[in-house]
Amino acid sequence: MSPTTDPKAFDPIDPPIDINIPDNYVQHTLKSTKPLPPVTLSNFWTELNWLNVAILGITPTIALYGLFTTKLTWQTALFSVLYYYITGLGITAGYHRLWAHRSYNASLPLQYFLAIAGAGAVEGSIHWWSRGHRAHHRYTDTDLDPYGAHHGLLWSHIGWMIVNPRRRPGVADISDLRKNKVVKFQHRWYLPLILGMGFGVPTVLPGLLWGDWRGGFFFAGAARLCFVHHSTFCVNSLAHWLGEAPFDDKHTPRDHVLTALVTIGEGYHNFHHQFPMDYRNAIKWYQYDPTKWFIATCQKLGLASHLRVFPDNEVRKGQLTMQLKKLRAQQDILEWPTDSNELPVVSWESFQEQAQSRPLVLISGYIHDVSRFMDEHPGGRHLLAKNIGRDATTAFFGGVYDHSNAAHNLLAMMRVGVLHGGFQLAEDPEKYERSIPPSQKLRVYRATEMTSPWSSALSDGESHHGLAG
Repeated sequence: MSPTTDPKAFDPIDPPIDINIPDNYVQHTLKSTKPLPPVTLSNFWTELNWLNVAILGITPTIALYGLFTTKLTWQTALFSVLYYYITGLGITAGYHRLWAHRSYNASLPLQYFLAIAGAGAVEGSIHWWSRGHRAHHRYTDTDLDPYGAHHGLLWSHIGWMIVNPRRRPGVADISDLRKNKVVKFQHRWYLPLILGMGFGVPTVLPGLLWGDWRGGFFFAGAARLCFVHHSTFCVNSLAHWLGEAPFDDKHTPRDHVLTALVTIGEGYHNFHHQFPMDYRNAIKWYQYDPTKWFIATCQKLGLASHLRVFPDNEVRKGQLTMQLKKLRAQQDILEWPTDSNELPVVSWESFQEQAQSRPLVLISGYIHDVSRFMDEHPGGRHLLAKNIGRDATTAFFGGVYDHSNAAHNLLAMMRVGVLHGGFQLAEDPEKYERSIPPSQKLRVYRATEMTSPWSSALSDGESHHGLAG
């Protein structure tokens, strides 16, 4: 029975929306559907999402008016910062890590807290937000990504919200969220919740507790909301633009401590896109990730469970892959000795004859032309001169002086030939090891440069045995 017809694979009453999409869905969709016309000066006003323009434009205007007309008390300032973290965690720990990525399980009280706190950030319902975010992860950096960073920093930060999208986002399944009673509750009561949590609570609490109604409205309400908006927007923009890619550079997500600081810990975005179901964004103890700390604390209190962590062995493989890739890039710009297979094979007699006209020295079966190094040899020209036309292997490998790695590497660059029958490297592992310059004993190779250990087995036909466990 195929996965699409197996009744155990999904709920037949509410099947996943993406259950039957073709394997080439992205390419098929881009070819078979036309985007809306480009936004120009002539059609700009008709292409704006005026509701979002109003929300994102009026809020900072109110905050600026309050800044010039209302005194900021220390109590209101402290409460504004606290409320910023509460509503921000509603997005990062709730909308993002709990509902969009299912990176942990939350008790019912914690779910309601995060749903109500997240409403105070006024960024859409859990249902709407998670659907878009799952599409973002599934179609990262394609035209089916609702806020694709490949369209530019301004677009991924705010442009995708204030301008009508040129394409519908790619399909993403949220059938699990449609069954969640907390998600359904928030979606049903979303308008009262955003009014109450966005402006009601931050105005009433400072007003009742220390009499600062205006400060609560302007600072804990409008200014805090503006900060929350652009803090979380930075996850779509700054986190795809600033920093490094220590786990994978195939897509735009990046890791940077500055982004983490302005996004309540969501700044280690390269890690997150590689391991999206991990409840952590930062994996090192000293990295700033208060969302991770909040979730871990909730676990200690019995409010959260089943915190998902990607296997450390696989995380380290990702890091190692990128480290090797960087080393390979450095390796490729360096000059290396001529491959032994490309060097001429020279007899002892020919070596002796040619050493009469130019300074040739034999070491480890390789013939070296030391003419350019005669006057630069630290021990003096005479030490090289006396070994011209001779086998200096013993002297070079510590008989006289145990040469440095740098000397070994430099010597290899002087190879001009291989002595015929002079060194049976394959039969003597120790001699073979000594013949390799230190810089080449550990090299980075691409898979296509190596012979596959399975190539012969595959060419002989399919194995009748199962995969090893």
